[in-house]
Amino acid sequence: MTQLKLAAQEGAAPVEDLSDIPLAIRGLTVSYGSDPAVFSVDMTVPEGAMLAVIGPNGAGKSTLLKAALGVIPKLSGLVTVYGQPIASQRRRIAYVPQRASVDWDFPTRVIDVVLMGLYRDLGLLGRVRRSHRDQARACLARVGMEGFADRQIGQLSGGQQQRVFLARALAQAADLYLLDEPFAGVDAATEKAIVTVLKALRDEGRTVVCVHHDLATVTDYFSHVFLLNRRKIAAGPVAKVFTQQMLQAAYGGRLSGGQIDRIAAS
Repeated sequence: MTQLKLAAQEGAAPVEDLSDIPLAIRGLTVSYGSDPAVFSVDMTVPEGAMLAVIGPNGAGKSTLLKAALGVIPKLSGLVTVYGQPIASQRRRIAYVPQRASVDWDFPTRVIDVVLMGLYRDLGLLGRVRRSHRDQARACLARVGMEGFADRQIGQLSGGQQQRVFLARALAQAADLYLLDEPFAGVDAATEKAIVTVLKALRDEGRTVVCVHHDLATVTDYFSHVFLLNRRKIAAGPVAKVFTQQMLQAAYGGRLSGGQIDRIAAS
């Protein structure tokens, strides 16, 4: 098994074996100006987990995900995927960004968006074969969008666009799926469709990490929780971590006692 030293400074912890860990983050700090958005966060995502990253607005949830992926710079920290630096493991990762961060006016068809998930197989010349189109259409069918393949992406509703981006991620056939607010602003039917696909990925042995905002659905959708408020508050199986005490520690006065009681008891 591959072993990786987690820190190079004197006095660092001994070598830690992370070869079976889909995503490991150690000491991650990100700052916007003088205030840290995320401070010295450690995170270990178990294999086969369906994990929700939750916390109040401004807690650094999306920042954590983007910095781990290298989408935004970090001040410090180490990120590994199956024990290797993330830069060497891109093929094993699929990322679905926030829908609000995408330029939906870009003139492209739904099928072409999904084919983007196959770019490593297409090569530099981007020669699309029938087999690639069949694969893309199969991914669209999995999210209930097979009838929209030739539609312009900008003509779709928000929920439909989110399904298409999930289909693009499916086309990558990754081991680790990272999704930033996949249920934000979508209709109930789309949310149900997305959850069904994500649970199927988990059942296939894939690992799923979602930045999530709806506390009322955590126990129904996820197996694990990572509670964040700029720092790590708690992490582990939902039954252990999604408790009144931990929610109060993460959210403080942003949730009333009654809200926390209802959520934790659901």
